[in-house]
Amino acid sequence: MGQRSGSADLPLHGGRVPAWLGQRMTRLGAVIVEAIVLEYGRDELLRRLAHPFWFQSFGAVMGMDWHSSGITTSVIGALKRGLAPLSGELGIHVCGGRGRHSRATPQELAAVGDRIGIDGIALARVSRLVAKVDNAAVQDGFDLYLHGFIVTDDGRWVVVQQGMNGDRRQARRYHWLSEGLESFVDTPHAAIEGRRQGRIVNLADRRAAQSRTRQLELLADVGPTGIARELARLEGKTATGPATEPLLPHLVLPDRHEVRAEDIVDRRLHAAFAAAADRGPEDFAELLLVPGVGARTVRALALVAEVVHGAPCRFSDPARFSLAHGGKDRHPYPVPTRVYDHTIAVMKSAVVKAKLGHEEELAAIRRLDAQARRLEATASGPSVEAVIAGELARSHDYGGRSVFGWEPPATCDPAARPG
Repeated sequence: MGQRSGSADLPLHGGRVPAWLGQRMTRLGAVIVEAIVLEYGRDELLRRLAHPFWFQSFGAVMGMDWHSSGITTSVIGALKRGLAPLSGELGIHVCGGRGRHSRATPQELAAVGDRIGIDGIALARVSRLVAKVDNAAVQDGFDLYLHGFIVTDDGRWVVVQQGMNGDRRQARRYHWLSEGLESFVDTPHAAIEGRRQGRIVNLADRRAAQSRTRQLELLADVGPTGIARELARLEGKTATGPATEPLLPHLVLPDRHEVRAEDIVDRRLHAAFAAAADRGPEDFAELLLVPGVGARTVRALALVAEVVHGAPCRFSDPARFSLAHGGKDRHPYPVPTRVYDHTIAVMKSAVVKAKLGHEEELAAIRRLDAQARRLEATASGPSVEAVIAGELARSHDYGGRSVFGWEPPATCDPAARPG
């Protein structure tokens, strides 16, 4: 059966990802995927993408707004662009997207099937069924507007799709995983993200099997007109007894933009920074020689390393990963583009050399994550507020940029600062 469900609140935000960030997200997202596939294989990548906490952290480490529904759109888009030229090598294909791209998913899957020799028509049917279940069988007030379908050469797949509730200005993200899936109408989701909306009629839950059967029997017995007449008779009466809702993993993402200490497990953050300081001189000596950004890039790499190697339980605080490369809306601070570019370069070099049989650099990334876990119980460091203040003070030197523009030097009049 599918993995257990989870939930989280995703506030709806407008706007677009600027080209300068979208291009970097494409490159970093692709190279992180390559590293995961090299280290753990394609099936593990699909499991990660089907985990809502990891998915949100993945988007945050790439500089997208850490709590926003826009992470879903931007991550699917970045992967589609970044993995397209690598699809033959990795055997991973990203279809769908938002709006018209979502509606084109069945045609894209059929084309992938023809190209690599799997049943693309069957995959297209899966795509339609998945969308039908979350639009119709899960009656939670969210209308789907995004559908991403990621499939491998051996026919395994993950679906990430998202619906919005415009009245509440909230989004809900649904994750599906083919691994272990036996039925599209019997607890099929890998996870569901979104704040509780009161009573939800989820006809795709296995506990609703009797209800599904009885509804079909009722439709056959009295027909749609009879059902409508009975509903009219009952209208106005309230149901008795409490709603029974499952206890699910629940990620609550606040509406506010700013990152606060309460959003971050500080011992994990301190461990990542301590690991960067500890492993840097030995494993990243050349990077440390880069003036101004060397040590800061190793700290970013420690968080990227956790996205590559971390277990699911380590992603309960997605905001922590925004401290790698900031956020486009200047929260927690502007994107340090110079640091970001060095992160991409280090990761790309490690992956390229590993493909040629030289795994020393990729092993250094692995050691960075392992060291952070060892230091987690003892490491200490500055407060989250102090970290953010320090980043803001150095933002100009790091090539800080946001949707509001480039960050001015620290000596600039505060009134002249963007945002």
